[in-house]
Amino acid sequence: MKSDHVKSNEINRRVFVERIAQSAFGVSLLPFVSGQTSNATETLRSPGFGKAKAVIMLQLSGGLSQIDSFDPKTGASKGPGSAVSTKADFQLSSFLPQTAKVADKITVIRSMTAKVGVHDQARYLMRTGFEKRGTIVHPTLGAWAHHQLGPSHDTLPSSVCINRPSSNGNGFFPATMSPLPILDPEEGLKHAVSKEDSNVMNKRLSMLRAIDGKFTDAFNDPSVIAYNDFYESTLRLMKGKDLKCFDLSEEPNALREKYGKNRFGQGCLLARRLVEGGVRYIEVESGGWDMHKDIQDGMEERGAEFDVAFAALINDLHSRGMLESTMVVVATEFGRKPSFDGTGRGHHPLVFSTVIAGGGAKNGYVHGASDAAGGQVAKDPVTVGDLHATIAHACGIPIEKSVTSSSGRPFTIGNKGKPVAAVFG
Repeated sequence: MKSDHVKSNEINRRVFVERIAQSAFGVSLLPFVSGQTSNATETLRSPGFGKAKAVIMLQLSGGLSQIDSFDPKTGASKGPGSAVSTKADFQLSSFLPQTAKVADKITVIRSMTAKVGVHDQARYLMRTGFEKRGTIVHPTLGAWAHHQLGPSHDTLPSSVCINRPSSNGNGFFPATMSPLPILDPEEGLKHAVSKEDSNVMNKRLSMLRAIDGKFTDAFNDPSVIAYNDFYESTLRLMKGKDLKCFDLSEEPNALREKYGKNRFGQGCLLARRLVEGGVRYIEVESGGWDMHKDIQDGMEERGAEFDVAFAALINDLHSRGMLESTMVVVATEFGRKPSFDGTGRGHHPLVFSTVIAGGGAKNGYVHGASDAAGGQVAKDPVTVGDLHATIAHACGIPIEKSVTSSSGRPFTIGNKGKPVAAVFG
């Protein structure tokens, strides 16, 4: 029986305990307490190490066209937009006029490259740094940071994902390191507050401890122990003032308008509030970037939402003195083909662009290059694993330190990727 328990599926156990939590406490928050952690040691001292105290990852799902955004081209590859000057010594697409105004505060990586050109697998690669396998689930950067650095706050989660479910972001780490999902930034955690008073909640917690006490004694399961800690952390959050950082109504309407009154824009504003509150890793998803057809309308609509929100986020963080300690990353699963058929472009993982800002990254800098057509890397290739290692390096995580999964295999952040030292000032 004991061996069967050890082999049981962690995700199934998590779902079971979440349902117990929902019934007992009237909440459905995913766990976010520390569980098993290890203290990171500063083994790398090169520029940028440890400067990022928080990361905001902006995931543009569907495959952003590098040519129609951060790497504009001329000739047959050009497409509907044009190249425009920026506040830095490089050009961007005319679809990103607001981003052009903050270009002096960002680093553009134009030499990203991968081998995966299918959405689900490529999105998994970008979120985890590993190619998808049927035998194991890999953690996201938020879970890696939680494991290596410990929790970022006594009450708040260390990791949050906005506009999407958590999708097992803890990977092979304990389920308590899964990100807290916020499916609608306008709602935040409005439904997280139980109708019951604290005395009733505490009694229910005591009952749960009594029920699982014998089980814990028999198996000494760290997951059960961690879930008990999760319940207590949830109660502290629900009774404390920290819930306010999830409430966008606290922000002036004028600032909310600057970010854009849409899910992505408000998600970016919520991300800034969460960083202020003490959350370390926040992912904000924007969908609709699979522009096989009608790139012009797509970039005028979806691209404009991103352009306004991203520029507002950079300016907001900068004005509050938070940009130097907060790394903002713009990521997408792959790029688009240089061949433009008059309306759209197909999938193209061989070369694409990402952006990082803050957290020790250089200002107004372009790293790497694609060829003249925008179809191949011409200089300084950067893999997805390298990008993950770069972000982790900025967070002060020793990327060479391996972690052994329950299957007995050692893993490192970014699957042995190397930080791109040139992007740091």
